[in-house]
Amino acid sequence: MERLLDVLAGLSFVLLLLVLRSLRREHIRVEHSVSWLAACGALLLLSRSRAALGRVSEALGIAEPAVSLIFLILIVFLGVFYRFSRVVSELKDMNITLTQKVAILEYRLRERHEEEGTKARD
Repeated sequence: MERLLDVLAGLSFVLLLLVLRSLRREHIRVEHSVSWLAACGALLLLSRSRAALGRVSEALGIAEPAVSLIFLILIVFLGVFYRFSRVVSELKDMNITLTQKVAILEYRLRERHEEEGTKARD
């Protein structure tokens, strides 16, 4: 079990570094990085604190602390993925609305150019 907790701590540290690197290079926005940083921090804290992990395991009714940690990781990352699914859906809706508005403006602009062309010929 100790080896599994060490591996999980290492993976959380690597993920933490990747998120910070992406944030620094502006590959992800600050508001999106917060949930990833919180997830990495929680994973790192629980994988290094045996007492906290033991209490969480008892509260969940799971005998093996490492299994409870993996369960918590699954729950946290499912929450993060759900949050990003909502963000992507919202961005898609905003993109559709923006495309429709641009199409309307292009139509009106084309109409205005045609009206001005007709007036200039008369």
